Amino acid sequence: MALNGKIAVVTGAAQGIGKAITELLLQNGAEVALLDTNKTKGESLKEALDQLYGEQSTLFLHCNVESEEEIKAAFQKTLAKFGRIDILCNNAGILNEVEWEKTISINLVAVVRCTYLALEHMNKMTGGQGGVIVNMASMAGLSPAKNCPVYTATKHGVVGFTRAMAAASTAAGYGVRFNAVCPGSVQTELLTSLSNKLGQFFQLADEFQKYAEQSTVSEVADCLLELVTDETKNGEALQIIYNGKKYMTFPVFT
Repeated sequence: MALNGKIAVVTGAAQGIGKAITELLLQNGAEVALLDTNKTKGESLKEALDQLYGEQSTLFLHCNVESEEEIKAAFQKTLAKFGRIDILCNNAGILNEVEWEKTISINLVAVVRCTYLALEHMNKMTGGQGGVIVNMASMAGLSPAKNCPVYTATKHGVVGFTRAMAAASTAAGYGVRFNAVCPGSVQTELLTSLSNKLGQFFQLADEFQKYAEQSTVSEVADCLLELVTDETKNGEALQIIYNGKKYMTFPVFT
């Protein structure tokens, strides 16, 4: 998929991995709707991007992915400005074992919600033009992280949901590819003040020292771009480790 003229929606776009994804999509010719709850950082990023790509190339929308109404409104505003949606990057996420229900809500429920609402506009079976949806999972979605079991559960859910949706899309003819990015430790704010977010597992905070060599947000964005542009990729879980990547294989049950 060539990105010139394609329309992308990125959740959690104002900082960290989402910001890197947004910038890379723009560099490759896409136009991007940036969704985030942080209005200050979102508007500031929009202003900076306007200087580089022109104000018509982006749209910032203050949006909480936990709200179905706000997601619906964001998609409608994206369609009103750009005319269609070709790419969805479900990037918004948190790590908080104390507020574990919120972790499930943002990391997993919102991914399902955004996916289903986007499919209303992308699904070829209902008049859409197809496209690709990439979900931000984690290495914790492939192997358990003992100090954050709820986070682990949500990311396992994202990987499973992504693979199942890819199979469903192929079988039903949606024309939409689904892939998951599974980074290890990344240099973002997700890991700041971590011991306060681990709740009853705070004594295991040192487990993260095993992943002291962190990937950069740019490396994660590059892998996401690969999953977006390579039309042979569907149902993939791409593991990202420091200075490397690997496509995962899973058992097949018949």
